[in-house]
Amino acid sequence: MATSSTSTSAAPSQAVTKSPLADVPFSLLELAPVRQGASIGDTLRASLQYAKVADELGFNRFWFAEHHNMPGIASAATSVLIGYIAENTKRIRVGAGGIMLPNHAPLVVAEQFGTLESLYPGRIDLGLGRAPGSDQITSRALNRDMSRAEQFPAEVSELQTLLGDYNGRHPVRAIPGEGTHVPIWLLGSSLFSAQLAAQRGLPYVFAGHFAPRFLYDAIEIYRRDFKPSKVLDKPYVMLGLPLIAAETDAEAEYLSTTSKQRVLALIRGEPLWLKPPVDSMDGLWSEQEKTYVDNFLGLSVTGGTTSIKHRLEMIVKELGVDEFIFTNDLYDQDKRERALQILMEIKGS
Repeated sequence: MATSSTSTSAAPSQAVTKSPLADVPFSLLELAPVRQGASIGDTLRASLQYAKVADELGFNRFWFAEHHNMPGIASAATSVLIGYIAENTKRIRVGAGGIMLPNHAPLVVAEQFGTLESLYPGRIDLGLGRAPGSDQITSRALNRDMSRAEQFPAEVSELQTLLGDYNGRHPVRAIPGEGTHVPIWLLGSSLFSAQLAAQRGLPYVFAGHFAPRFLYDAIEIYRRDFKPSKVLDKPYVMLGLPLIAAETDAEAEYLSTTSKQRVLALIRGEPLWLKPPVDSMDGLWSEQEKTYVDNFLGLSVTGGTTSIKHRLEMIVKELGVDEFIFTNDLYDQDKRERALQILMEIKGS
């Protein structure tokens, strides 16, 4: 059958509908999860490899969360890890999601992040939280003044001053730090930080990866009360989500049992090692524990390509978030890295 190499009429063009995800940056929140039986050194090297893959794929940020006294989480020395990742990646922004400010003097934070910004200019972010990131006993070991959380707004102001241009009056100066203008973000799982971020005109991150309860109220308050500032002229919302991305929905459900076992260990006060996935959680938890875990992971984005794309597009349409930041606690390193590829395939489709 012969075919013609030319055509006398052009086929009607079809408009391609652009996915709402195309212009939404994807970022990663890392807790340096320790696999059961692995060493801390192996864990941190795996985090670096994970960050390198994210860098190559075009993820926007790679942030470490500060936690203490939690076997299974190796991200306690947040600023040290930020330097480790920034030194060994090329483009991706690296930062804290976040520094738990009650645990640190603002001057020390300004000096640390001013140093990082001086070494890796234009690539460092400073996310701030007012929770201790630990239990009460550990909080006392980190900071003897248990009222520090109440001083959070004042200490955010102090950090802004220390990282800003010298005003000629401030008696204490962060050297390095002064004049670096490291971007400050406020993190929260309730309404307090949403209100403060709105008042200060700062970008806001909601911790939906572990506390979905106040999501809608927090974003509404932040947008409603937002006051433009020198750093931001309109609200900017980043949403944290738990991610379980795989080749199929069935495989994702299977892989999700690692995260479920981890949250179960958290509520039982047990070490938070990453454990291999299991065929079923039946017999591992009570009905009450199952309900708690399901609520904890209520915003989890789980599935294959089609399911995840649909879920993320619905969130963008409903909430208008400006950026996503994902936790990705899969047991197998190859599966963890493949999940990043799946996300970027979704973004580009």
